[in-house]
Amino acid sequence: MIDNDNIYSETTGAITVKVSPVYLENQSEPDESHFVWAYHVRIENNGVEPVQLLTRYWCITDGAGQVHEVRGDGVIGEQPVLSPGGSFEYTSGTPLGTPTGMMGGAYGMRDEAGSQFDAVVPTFSLDSPHFVAAVH
Repeated sequence: MIDNDNIYSETTGAITVKVSPVYLENQSEPDESHFVWAYHVRIENNGVEPVQLLTRYWCITDGAGQVHEVRGDGVIGEQPVLSPGGSFEYTSGTPLGTPTGMMGGAYGMRDEAGSQFDAVVPTFSLDSPHFVAAVH
């Protein structure tokens, strides 16, 4: 479920992607530099024709600036078709070796005519309670 207090949203054409990250204290081990987040995604088709999610691309950056890219087919083993006015939701997660980071990316989509386009996933912050921000 999307947490309306911690939501990131981006619209590309008729597709809106909303993401809500949550730090998972019970799966993290800060003393071992292991920090885990879940993120809930809602993809909305605000258009007048169906679209299918084919691929995903994630760019994950930890607090030390290390970048990890992930590419693959679909999300959580699915390549959902979103009907006009429809949506698809899923939850996944990511670990980091630092108490803060960020991630964002894109979903490769295909419309009914076969044209492909990318729907932007907003870049969202991954901040644990173990991160202490320094103001300069």
